[in-house]
Amino acid sequence: MGQKVNPHGLRIGIIKDWDTKWYAGNKDFANLLVEDYKIRKYIKQKLFIAGVARIEIERAANKIKLNIHTAKPGLVIGKGGTGIEQLRHEVEKLTGKNVLVNITEIKTPEINAQLVAENIAGQLERRISFRRAMKQAMSRAMKFGAKGIKTSVSGRLGGAEIARTEHYHEGTIPLQTLRADIDYGFAEADTTYGKIGVKVWIYKGEVLPVKKDKKEGGDK
Repeated sequence: MGQKVNPHGLRIGIIKDWDTKWYAGNKDFANLLVEDYKIRKYIKQKLFIAGVARIEIERAANKIKLNIHTAKPGLVIGKGGTGIEQLRHEVEKLTGKNVLVNITEIKTPEINAQLVAENIAGQLERRISFRRAMKQAMSRAMKFGAKGIKTSVSGRLGGAEIARTEHYHEGTIPLQTLRADIDYGFAEADTTYGKIGVKVWIYKGEVLPVKKDKKEGGDK
C-alpha cells in the first residue's frame, strides 16, 4: 500500500503535520476549502519563479495566517518589503479577510521533493532529455545529504506515440516505514506532445519519536 498512497497523507499525525489548520461547521466548510484552493493557486502562479514548495494556512475568526515556504525569500519579500505587502493586499482582496504573511526559507532546495519535481518539469518543457534531467536531480539530491531518491515521469516521453512511465532510483526509499521522513512532490510539464507528470520521493532519514517522561502518582 505504501507504493500507492501519498507519503505525506500516510504519515500525518505521526511525523507530518497538516498544511491547513482550521475548523468549520458543515455550513462553512466547503466555502473555506474552495477559498484555500484559490489562495494556493494564486500564490503558486504569482510566485512561480520564487520556488514555493509549501503553503500553510491557519484561520482564526476573520483572520488568515499564511506561512509560505520558498527557496528564494528575497523574490517574495521584494525591495523594502513591497512584494510581500502587495501579496498580502491581493490575498485580502481575494478573500475579504485580514491576512498575515510569514516567509520561511528553504535552506536546501536540492532535497525538497516539490522543488525537485518542478525543476525536472521545467527542464522537460525546455526539451531537455527526461533521463538527463532526472539523473542530474538525483545526483544533486544525494550530494546534498538525501538517503535515497526515486523519480518517475509519465506521458509521451520524447514525443513517443504510446505514453509510458519510467522510474529511476538511488539509495533507499522505505515507503512502508511510517517513521521514515519521506518528502513527496508532484509537478506537470506542458510539452508540445501533451502533459508529462513528474513524481519525486526523497528519503531524508528516520524521525525517532520523542519519549515523554510520565510521572506516576506517588513518585517524586
